[in-house]
Amino acid sequence: MYEKMVESRHFEDLIKRAYFEGKQPVFNMAKGPLPGEMHLSDGQEPCAVGVCAHLAPQDSVTATHRPHHTAIAKGVNLNAMASEIFGRANGLSGGRGGHMHLFDKAVNFCCSGIIAQGMGPAVGAAMASKLRGQQHVAVAFIGEGAANQGAFHETLNLAAVWNAPVVFVIEDNAYGISVAKRAATAIERNADRAVAYGMPGVFVPGNDPDLVFDVAGEAVARARAGEGPSLIEIETIRLEGHFMGDAEGYRPEGEKDALHARDPIKLYRARLENQDIPPADLDKIEQVAKQRVSAAFEHARQSPAPVSEDAFTTVFA
Repeated sequence: MYEKMVESRHFEDLIKRAYFEGKQPVFNMAKGPLPGEMHLSDGQEPCAVGVCAHLAPQDSVTATHRPHHTAIAKGVNLNAMASEIFGRANGLSGGRGGHMHLFDKAVNFCCSGIIAQGMGPAVGAAMASKLRGQQHVAVAFIGEGAANQGAFHETLNLAAVWNAPVVFVIEDNAYGISVAKRAATAIERNADRAVAYGMPGVFVPGNDPDLVFDVAGEAVARARAGEGPSLIEIETIRLEGHFMGDAEGYRPEGEKDALHARDPIKLYRARLENQDIPPADLDKIEQVAKQRVSAAFEHARQSPAPVSEDAFTTVFA
């Protein structure tokens, strides 16, 4: 889990550098090798690694518009993922999808820029497995803002009615874009909503990878055993703004400094060292993970752009 957390963080560190190329000194979202919005997930790594550690390639995952940590934890091909983000022809979708619409059939991963959109497809994947007599499960990652969408309630209800082998994971980073959760959600814990749909609801505090692992293990095992869906709410943090270039004027003074003091990678490394993992072993894990990511970015930068004729392929008329 530590290796995947480091891999995800370094992936986004390199995205930061690439994203601001050509966008300074005056920020222009349309400029540079990565035009458009870019949503980073640094700080939320425990949510992904703690859950995906229990999953096989045959299990399905749908993720949010902030997907890099989840994709990496699920095992999405790094070279193809980096190439997709750079809009290259050898990307996951030939450069068509960008960072919010990653799709890797090899490990059954997809994500969407539409809030709560992945919940329905996750139930569909879960039911496909169930009807085929397989024991694969599906996991739908959403943000806390998605719990206020109609799709959230419709999907939880249907999953419970059909006893689908699916796990719903809420990554609560306290903000829906720039709106604080306390200003938009009527209850303190979204996990409490699970009881209305006859399924377990568990809140995981502290952005703790090991606690996430334990809770997710129970929910995934429950789904595989045919005991139906579960809802997990994870308290996490967003170390960056909603998107790259976000001025973050909505944050109270001192909040970001306090969040960086709770950086889950630093805290997890300290825990591992306290558990007698040699620092040299952790250094090696970090080195290997960073080399793998750097190689993927170099691969993406050297990869060809799509030819113009491909704009009309894989398009439904």
